[in-house]
Amino acid sequence: MKPLKIVVLAKQVPDTRNVGKNAMKEDGTVNRAALPAIFNPEDLHALEQALRLKDRIPGSAVHLLTMGPGRAADIIREGLFRGADGGVLLTDRKFAGADTLATSYALAQAVRKMNPDIILAGRQAIDGDTAQVGPQVAEKLHWPQVTYAEEIISCDGRKVQVKRRLERGVETVAALLPLVITVHGSAPACRPRHAKQLMKYKRAKTLSEFQESGNDAYDSRLPDHLRITEWSVADVGGDESQFGLAGSPTKVKKIENIVFQSKESKRLTASDADMDALIKELMANHTIG
Repeated sequence: MKPLKIVVLAKQVPDTRNVGKNAMKEDGTVNRAALPAIFNPEDLHALEQALRLKDRIPGSAVHLLTMGPGRAADIIREGLFRGADGGVLLTDRKFAGADTLATSYALAQAVRKMNPDIILAGRQAIDGDTAQVGPQVAEKLHWPQVTYAEEIISCDGRKVQVKRRLERGVETVAALLPLVITVHGSAPACRPRHAKQLMKYKRAKTLSEFQESGNDAYDSRLPDHLRITEWSVADVGGDESQFGLAGSPTKVKKIENIVFQSKESKRLTASDADMDALIKELMANHTIG
């Protein structure tokens, strides 16, 4: 069976459990410097499905693709620690402020250069919850797509069989490669870091990270596996007007930080009278019904 080239679209996201008053900038974009950064949870599920494909088909390789500031290289290192073979960081000021349309355009341009057989991504990112980037990448590449995937059941190198998690059950579908798959949060959790992988890749860095540490370029003696690929707008090509804030038609009109006060809460007992009153109140203000 032909080995697969697998790309996992991963994103470093703000930890939405720690959102405060400084979480957004005045222009409506996320103030990522003010929030702890984590690996998007559903992208980790996608990584696990990619690694399972790699385990199943000898010779296959998994590479991560992420877009963000220099610190987003942490996502690639995290993938390497868990079994990935490499990764690409898209980082350039021209990528900044991208909505889903501009993000998917940049990712699609990079994917064309990487030329994989299959792309996996989380269903959605916790900082936007749009579930649009994966499908938009598929549309830009003119590839078929399978969404809400819970498990890749089989792959013969030409066709993939996927179990999907739907609102009222599951379904099994088949699709031909090349293919984009977005993975549901109900899919198996990603395997933990592997000690040998951690020791092997803990010093892997991008060129920018090496320069920040005082080196003008990579040390010529540095092994290839410690060099994380870094691409700019110039490297991926395309129409520069479609990258970043310039290529983002989505505009945030207003941001309001809501903090609930104790006086706005209501204590209820388990009595039928309290339950009836609550339901009537929720129906009256159209929260339900």
